[in-house]
Amino acid sequence: MSGHSKWATIHRKKGLIDAERGKIFQKIAKEIQVAAKGTNGDPDMNPGLRMVIEKARSNNMPKDNIQKAIDKAIGNGNDVNFESIRYEGYAPHGIAIMIDCLTDNKNRTAMLVRSTLTKRGGNLGTDGSVSYLFKRLGVIELDKNLDFDKVMEIALESDANDVIDNEESFIVYTEPDKFLNVKKAFEDNGINEFIQSEVTYVPTNTISLNDEDTEKVMTLIESLEEIDDVNNVYHNLDI
Repeated sequence: MSGHSKWATIHRKKGLIDAERGKIFQKIAKEIQVAAKGTNGDPDMNPGLRMVIEKARSNNMPKDNIQKAIDKAIGNGNDVNFESIRYEGYAPHGIAIMIDCLTDNKNRTAMLVRSTLTKRGGNLGTDGSVSYLFKRLGVIELDKNLDFDKVMEIALESDANDVIDNEESFIVYTEPDKFLNVKKAFEDNGINEFIQSEVTYVPTNTISLNDEDTEKVMTLIESLEEIDDVNNVYHNLDI
């Protein structure tokens, strides 16, 4: 399966060691609150919450922060009232983008997303205009120092879809409903550290651009990610 962005890994690592760290945690906390709302906060009884918690752990979010987000969602008189909205469109040079938001003000979010796209040479599309170019998958990224044959063996035995050996890591793809079981299989075999482990959207095909055009697209994507209401930006740019 193509489409895993090395830039995404680099950007995530950078973000976790600078001022972006708090912003990343804030966005994930909103996802946790939405997943936990209306439940007793037990991830063992809520697969959706478990998957968001896995994402939080993948981003090194402290346990206390995770629990505070859950407590806020299930506490009496909580004010969690976020709405999920997805925008689809294009960055410069025909790069497809999906923008997932959690917001308490749809008008504000729409204005910010639209103005950011316009300012950076992109444009909004209609619902479904690019979502067909992505597939929802579990992604487990592992350190390249591990034995590839062992990684492949565990992946196959736990019914993963595919394993990719790229320049910087091993990437295991799974169906969303098998993600937690595959991850547990690695943990049961003593592999407990993951560069990335979450269910996300992966492009079925990617587009390559020259360095100058790539920089323009990435500037747009980073600008979208700076919007507080934007939780995830997916794209099919090959980096």
